[in-house]
Amino acid sequence: MAFTAADVKNLREMTGVGMMDCKKALTASEGDIEKAVEWLREKGMAASAKKAGRIAAEGMSYAAVIDGVGIVVEVNAETDFVAKNEKFVEFVKGVAATVAKQNPADLDALMECKYEGTDLTVTQQQQEMVLVIGENIKVRRFARYADGVSVPYVHAGGKIGVLVNLSVEGGIDATEIGKDVAMQIAALNPRFWDKSQVTQDVLDEEKKIMMVQMENDPKMASKPEQVREKIVMGKLNKFYAENCLLQQEFVKDNTTSVEKYMASAAKALGGGVSFKDAVRFETGEGIEKKEENFAAEIASLVK
Repeated sequence: MAFTAADVKNLREMTGVGMMDCKKALTASEGDIEKAVEWLREKGMAASAKKAGRIAAEGMSYAAVIDGVGIVVEVNAETDFVAKNEKFVEFVKGVAATVAKQNPADLDALMECKYEGTDLTVTQQQQEMVLVIGENIKVRRFARYADGVSVPYVHAGGKIGVLVNLSVEGGIDATEIGKDVAMQIAALNPRFWDKSQVTQDVLDEEKKIMMVQMENDPKMASKPEQVREKIVMGKLNKFYAENCLLQQEFVKDNTTSVEKYMASAAKALGGGVSFKDAVRFETGEGIEKKEENFAAEIASLVK
């Protein structure tokens, strides 16, 4: 029986085993998924197969600069308790070090990399952690900046990880500036970094909503359309200030914006700083968490 790339991906998600080993298992099992799982377990590669299907929506987002390379990673586990486990934290930091030193092209490539300091792949090390900790553990995503000056920030023990990438002039130490910007991103989670990134379709939608709101307001509806257009333009400035990082009110000083703070702080240090990019990982975002009903679970056990 033939098998497809989707079958390989499915088997990998079921077992947590690397892509090449999944291909071997499907080849040996003539494309039969169940037999392939059994084959992997017989080889000692899928001892954690049952745990691999459980939802992992907790865990840790971690940001760091390693040998000048900025890294942010998210590794998931099933419970918040595990995120505080020393071995789990060490594993997350090891994943970050692997990303920094081996520069994988994507997540699949990362999972096939040699985990730093071992002869195991990241996939195999992840399986070891599942066996040691007893929960499903999954490396979810990463980002890496090799150029510029990166400043990491980890909020609430790994609930949020932020990595800010800056262009720095004048040889100044921009760490504090970068951390302030990273904390702003962690707290407010802006939709855009700069107003120049706001696309025309987003602006058109905002204008449409504002015009409808004014039409539904008796005081505004009576005003000429030209006047309402000017009011909309004024409101768009407020939209930028609420949704774009550099135009946002700086949380540590509400008399200035983030971009003005960066410029003045850098000037005071005798140099210049400009924002290049940033990544914000919030642990578990976008993952549908299982709703536990303990009363129903206990009732089912005593039947």
